[in-house]
Amino acid sequence: MEKISSPFLRNNSLSGVLDRNLRKLEERLTVRIALRGDDLIIDGDRQRVEFALSFFKRMAELTEKGHHLKEEDFQIALDLLEQDSSRTLEDYFPVEALNLSRKSIAPKSLNQQEYIQAVKKSDLVFGIGPAGTGKTYLAMAMALSFLQSKAVHRIILTRPAVEAGERLGFLPGDLAQKINPYLRPLYDALFDLSQYDQANRLIEKGIIEIAPLAFMRGRTLNGAFIILDEAQNTTREQMKMILTRPGFDSKLVVTADITQIDLPQPKQSGVLEAIKILSAIPEIAFVYFNEKDVVRHPLVQKIILAYDKATARPVKTP
Repeated sequence: MEKISSPFLRNNSLSGVLDRNLRKLEERLTVRIALRGDDLIIDGDRQRVEFALSFFKRMAELTEKGHHLKEEDFQIALDLLEQDSSRTLEDYFPVEALNLSRKSIAPKSLNQQEYIQAVKKSDLVFGIGPAGTGKTYLAMAMALSFLQSKAVHRIILTRPAVEAGERLGFLPGDLAQKINPYLRPLYDALFDLSQYDQANRLIEKGIIEIAPLAFMRGRTLNGAFIILDEAQNTTREQMKMILTRPGFDSKLVVTADITQIDLPQPKQSGVLEAIKILSAIPEIAFVYFNEKDVVRHPLVQKIILAYDKATARPVKTP
């Protein structure tokens, strides 16, 4: 058993964050943790206790240097230290929040941090991972941030209108009514991040354009922040087409969940081919998300893990 005493816990904001985060930290550190007054008591396997002790001391050092830690920062720091215990945490905290018209957005995991940094530095970024990891939401936040700072003068949001080939004819209504359900997730992210009236005005003026992927053919998009969502459901031809649309002063972010390819022949997915062909080009960034990055209900992480295990397990033949 080890004890960290008052100097670490006298920061009220830090002790509050710890108290809310205690059960999660116990599970990840595989130790028992108790807060007693100004003392943090750690008990368990000696090696794990020593790691936890080192972890909390390093978090204390961050607060002493003026970093204002949030709940997710503890998880990010654990990700870093589990990869390399000698890593310098100061280089990763804090990541500047994206201050948008409706709310401020900050990354909630290490991969989300790397994703935001990749979008800032690279003109083409692939965000690959399961649903709920923030791929589309953070891309939308970055797009609005770039528009707000006048780094781009328009936003283009696109996705395959129907999973397997954009066959819209059987749906009732005019074209807008046909494609709207497939573009709704992009609208949801946009309206969650910006004022509803402001977003609608930008759409009416054409500053924000939301359209199915087929509408991108033949265009050159200058000064634009382009997001291709659900890219796992593009064909090879569609992927090549959108990758060649950006013009000068443009950025393209491609998001995909390669575990949910809805094409008739999943191996023909355009994003799988793009990863294989483009991964050696240093100017293109690839960020891979996993269950630790899920920011939905905690149960979603466990569901993703369960499906991953089931998929990896060999199927027994009778």
